[in-house]
Amino acid sequence: MKISGIAKSIVGGIAAGAASAVTAVQDNVLTTGEGITIALAVLGAWGITYAVPNKPTTGSGTGV
Repeated sequence: MKISGIAKSIVGGIAAGAASAVTAVQDNVLTTGEGITIALAVLGAWGITYAVPNKPTTGSGTGV
């Protein structure tokens, strides 16, 4: 299965944003600083995950 860099970065961004959001709303209040932290987590995950290439697979079919 081949996963594109864009799909990989979208999933990574959603995961990072969700984790930040869950932590931020523990007190049932979302402050501006917490919102900025969530946005930066999503943007950082998108950029880093998109920049790192997928591991190349070998010809044996095992991917190792």
